[in-house]
Amino acid sequence: MNKLFIIGLPRTGTTSISVALLEHFKVSHTGYTKRAFELADVISDCPCFSDYQELDALFPESKFVYLQRSLQQWLPSIQMLLNKMIPSLNSESYVNPILRRSFSQTFDLNNVDSPLEDTHLTTCYQRHEQGVIDFFYGRNNILNIDINQAGSLSQLLTFLNVKHSGEEQFPHLNMGKLVDNWKDIKHIHKINPNTAGKEGRKFFDYCR
Repeated sequence: MNKLFIIGLPRTGTTSISVALLEHFKVSHTGYTKRAFELADVISDCPCFSDYQELDALFPESKFVYLQRSLQQWLPSIQMLLNKMIPSLNSESYVNPILRRSFSQTFDLNNVDSPLEDTHLTTCYQRHEQGVIDFFYGRNNILNIDINQAGSLSQLLTFLNVKHSGEEQFPHLNMGKLVDNWKDIKHIHKINPNTAGKEGRKFFDYCR
C-alpha cells in the first residue's frame, strides 16, 4: 500500500477512523502541504474528499476508504459544521486556501443562496457518492464502510492487511456539536497537516 486516503465527506466519521488507525499508521487528519502527504501513511478529510482523483494519480497503488452515513444523521451534523464555517469561508480573513477550495467546491458554497438547505446538501452528498462509485467502478482498491455498523473496523483492518481480533470498534468522536476532537489527541504517529518541507508549505501543483 502506498497511501490510504479517507474520502468520506466531513461528519461521516473521519476523525474516528483517523484515531483508530493511529496505532498502526502515521495519520494526518486533513493535509494542506506536500510534506504532510509525504510523511503520513493515512490522510483523511479535507482535501481528500474533493481531490481523490488527483491523489489517485499522484500516489499509484494507494487504497481508499469511502465513509457512508445515513442522510438522516448526516444532514443535521453537516449543517451544524457549515453553519460554523461559512462565515469564515466567506470573509476576507485568512482561511487555508486548500480548505476553502475543497469545501466551496464540494458544497457549491459560491453558487447557491441557501447552502444549508436539506435538499441542497442531499444533492451534494449524493453527487459525491456517485462520483466515488463511478471513478472506482471495477477496482479493488476501495472499501465502503459505515463506522456505526458492527464489524466495520474489522473490515477496514482486513482491507489494510492488519492483524486484528475481530472485536475492535471505532471510537466515536466529534459527536453532537463537537468538531475538533483531533486537536486533543496526543500520539507519536500523528502528523501535522501544515508540516513544512523543503518547499515550505507548498501544496501539489495540480492545485494552483
